[in-house]
Amino acid sequence: MTDYPPSLPPLLIHLLKGVLYREQMPNRWQELLHLESQVRDYLSVIGLELDLDDAEGYAYLRQREARDDEDLPKLVSRRPLSYAVSLLCILLRKRLIEADSGNGELRTMITRSEIIDRVRTFLPESSNEARIEEQIDSHIRRVVEMGFLRELNDQPDTYEIRRVLKAFVDAEWLENFNERLEEYRSHALD
Repeated sequence: MTDYPPSLPPLLIHLLKGVLYREQMPNRWQELLHLESQVRDYLSVIGLELDLDDAEGYAYLRQREARDDEDLPKLVSRRPLSYAVSLLCILLRKRLIEADSGNGELRTMITRSEIIDRVRTFLPESSNEARIEEQIDSHIRRVVEMGFLRELNDQPDTYEIRRVLKAFVDAEWLENFNERLEEYRSHALD
């Protein structure tokens, strides 16, 4: 039996529960960098891969593509997103791109009202503004649950767009970005 350092189990458990961010847990991040090969070896046994982006400061697990000789059940489930949540993720990713090409700050903030304005462009006209805002708020909560937005404690109705969103709304999505937005716009108007 292999002797594992005592810090490996808590590190693995944290990764199995969700994304690890460097700025939130700098000590755990250093442990990950130090034990990266052991983490990768351990996870490969159960069909998972570590996706670590040191430049952006996040790490998470994803299901490894099954080889031809493997019949591994899926450990990480994939759930389809609703139209509105998908739209919000794409708009937030676009905001990250704008921030990256503009001021170059590490953290990208967005307010609730900015989110509502961006999403409203793709929604059909309605006389019930309160209902629309309530629906958008529920989509915002879902994106917060997914870990792509983090509400700031000291600034109500202000969110940080988490950089891990870049890994999920990747180049493949962005390649057809305008086409997707037009599809969403036409879907909303139907």
